[in-house]
Amino acid sequence: MAVVREFTLPDLGEGLTEAEIVRWLVQVGEVVAVDQPVVEMETAKAVVEVPCPYGGVVTARFGEEGESLAVGRPLVTVAVGSADAAGMLSPGSGGAGHAGDGDGVSGESADGGQGSGNVLVGYGTGAAAGRRRARVRAGGRGPVPAAVPPVASPPPPAPPPVPAPDGVDGGPVAVISPLVRRIAREHGLDLRTLAGSGPEGLILRSDVERAITAPAPAPAPAAPAPAPVPEGAERVPLRGIRRAAAEKLARSRREVPDATCWVDADATELLAARAAMNAPGRPRISVLALLARVVTAALARYPELNATVDTERAEILRLPGVHLGFAAQTDRGLVVPVLRDAHTMTTAELSDAIARLTDSARAGTLSPAELTGGTFTLNNYGVFGVDGSTPIINHPEAGMLGVGRIAAKPWVHDGELAVRQVVQLSFTFDHRVCDGGVAGGFLRMVADCVEQPALLLAAV
Repeated sequence: MAVVREFTLPDLGEGLTEAEIVRWLVQVGEVVAVDQPVVEMETAKAVVEVPCPYGGVVTARFGEEGESLAVGRPLVTVAVGSADAAGMLSPGSGGAGHAGDGDGVSGESADGGQGSGNVLVGYGTGAAAGRRRARVRAGGRGPVPAAVPPVASPPPPAPPPVPAPDGVDGGPVAVISPLVRRIAREHGLDLRTLAGSGPEGLILRSDVERAITAPAPAPAPAAPAPAPVPEGAERVPLRGIRRAAAEKLARSRREVPDATCWVDADATELLAARAAMNAPGRPRISVLALLARVVTAALARYPELNATVDTERAEILRLPGVHLGFAAQTDRGLVVPVLRDAHTMTTAELSDAIARLTDSARAGTLSPAELTGGTFTLNNYGVFGVDGSTPIINHPEAGMLGVGRIAAKPWVHDGELAVRQVVQLSFTFDHRVCDGGVAGGFLRMVADCVEQPALLLAAV
């Protein structure tokens, strides 16, 4: 007997709790194979395709393009038959998943093996190592067996929407454990009214208990009426990558006591060195790769800046490896791919990695691992034709080097006025991790290496 399996939006990792539907890849009534992508979704990190772990007939889709869904909410329902029926329903797949836990994450394949267990394309796929414990989907309801009509018949009506796990519209709240949700629910406490004291605003048990025992607050004065919206004004929702960037930049401005220093540098010799490196038959080296090499050398000299601040423990964490982020502008907004262990790379390796990650960023195919874990950021805003800027630190890092355009300008060289290729370098740093002496020393070393690239040979 065939049953209807519900596939819910899986755990996206990296603290992500929702994703926006970009494009549906299947239609209701369409036959899908195991692990076939059914929807393209944009998270706060990247655009990904979500494969369905069941093979069969799509009986319902949940959500329209442009709509955001919380983790645990239904994506699609699939009519899955027996092993014999699944062989007919899933062309070329060798069978579809049996009915099981109903959580859209695991299940048994038609040949008796473990379900795919795959979550997002590009996050690592392959058969699950062992049988997974069934997870109850949001709302606490299991799968609903139902007779499935033949493929040619109209699909059954879509089940009603599943309520958000916290009983509040808008999806789940990040909490440290299910016990915290239960305590809040038993005391009628709305988790969305709490400010979590854990990392990234995670709500801890102590936060809930403190809110339960706290005296009722005095009535707040009435808020002033919002200013009228001008006629013809356009509202543009902050979603996906743009929303994540906005929240991160705002947090940086709130929490980090930043300061900026800058210097002009003669980049003529740097461009000459790049031209020599890019001789015919040699791998092409980008200016950004040369600057990345300069930054890693300067961070080796000034390791205080390859750090982050643990505000809870009032400690500075100096990090052992340089994971260098670089700002990349895309159609979906600003992203910062990360060159992991950049301090171990040659200039040619840095250039290849930058080109590869930039292409992936513009295509929207970067994985969370390629967008997180940075320890320092390089921002080349000179590509926009501007000379200078005061960059906002990429929280929770401690510094960002900004690079303006390289342009021909009058410059005193060897005691004479000459036309040289000049660039403005600006360095924004977290004043908690160092004082101006360290910041100035770092920036001066970067400028010296730009003016005399041969200094890199003796930098470390």
